[in-house]
Amino acid sequence: MQPIVKPETAQTPPARGFDWPVRVYWEDTDAGGIVFYANYLKFFERGRTEWLRSLGLEQRQLRESTGGMFVVSEARLRYHQPARLDDELFVTARPLETGRVSMTIEQQVRLKTAAGDTLLCEGSIRIGWVDAASMKPARIPQSVLDALK
Repeated sequence: MQPIVKPETAQTPPARGFDWPVRVYWEDTDAGGIVFYANYLKFFERGRTEWLRSLGLEQRQLRESTGGMFVVSEARLRYHQPARLDDELFVTARPLETGRVSMTIEQQVRLKTAAGDTLLCEGSIRIGWVDAASMKPARIPQSVLDALK
């Protein structure tokens, strides 16, 4: 017999991590030659998008088939070290908590080196599901929740 789970109860998904490679280009850097701080949010976005795609959840297809989409509702970042032009990075995405209308994803940007890797930036991003037409919060479709398990 399976336990009854209230719809508003958040669940902690398994630690299924995902890595996405990113190269630092000139356009990513500031006048000091380091990655501009806001560009880490772009790196996180790419990592989340590719993580969802790896689970069979393409965002355009989701919007067309369900009428809904994910939007960022909260972002917290902590910077540790700078990335520089031509660095090889990888962006991680790992779900921390999944509820009926939102989920929190832990993300990192790490520098890839011959000796291993170094944490440059970490954060948690909360994404919520909304009706695409009204932009009002809605329940994440069960098919999406199933793919996230």
